[in-house]
Amino acid sequence: MITKLDQLIEAVVERGKRTVAVAYAEDAHTLGAVNEAVELGIIDAILIGDPNDIAAVARQKNIDLSRFRIVEQKSAEECVNRAIELINAGEADILMKGLISTDKYMRGILSRENCLVPPKTILSHIVVLELAAYHKLLVITDVAVIPAPDIAQKTAMTKYVIDVAQKLGVENPKVAIIAPTEQVLAGMPSCTEAAIIAKMADRGQFPSAIVDGPLALDVALDPETVRIKKLDSPVKGDADCLVFPNIESANVFFKSATKLMDASLAAMVMGAKVPCVLTSRGDSEKSKLYSIALAALTAK
Repeated sequence: MITKLDQLIEAVVERGKRTVAVAYAEDAHTLGAVNEAVELGIIDAILIGDPNDIAAVARQKNIDLSRFRIVEQKSAEECVNRAIELINAGEADILMKGLISTDKYMRGILSRENCLVPPKTILSHIVVLELAAYHKLLVITDVAVIPAPDIAQKTAMTKYVIDVAQKLGVENPKVAIIAPTEQVLAGMPSCTEAAIIAKMADRGQFPSAIVDGPLALDVALDPETVRIKKLDSPVKGDADCLVFPNIESANVFFKSATKLMDASLAAMVMGAKVPCVLTSRGDSEKSKLYSIALAALTAK
């Protein structure tokens, strides 16, 4: 079982290389992470962008561009569209965001013309966090894509975090559907929808996983709180995965973990034909390297 993000690298090396198409690659942190991933033998990479700008960044970071294929495109929109064309042509297995803004990146992924998302498929942003204060990796959703998920979207989000946790080697992931309280309060949709998802789990709709909700965050993560409250939850303060009720709560938790608790992370969008690496333009090279490794671990 993978318990540290560094172990992602070892796991991916054993799987063999995947090819990453980097949209708008003239970004220092992205180029540095991709270069390290190539050096580690995780991936091959195609850099889409302005060759002159890419070369300028490479010189600053002392990166040898001869190991990359470079495809010239000028605008951010052209870059993501061309990257997706390469994926649809079977020339790449993973899409990665470079200097392009998240809204333009997601528009390219969702474009009907690009055909990267199967009909009626729900996209969700998945983050794997490594926190010093928690005893194992934590898979969470959705901090960046779905503002106010409905029950169908939360169901898909639950399946995605289970899939990622299982890829990390967790045989029966414990999933907490997060709400402000463990009570099923009719006037609070996060509670009622969590209860519905928990009942779906009881009926076998999430195989090889333990799903419970509604659960407050402390109950999901702290066994002592469970003991004090005398709750009989199968998650028991030992969650592998957290499904948040909305983007506000997920994003605040995510940024609190990374900015105040120095958590390391890997992040990607699931639901498209291929994993789509989606990190902030301000994220570190290490976070982007881990995200590449996570995408390579889940790529077909």
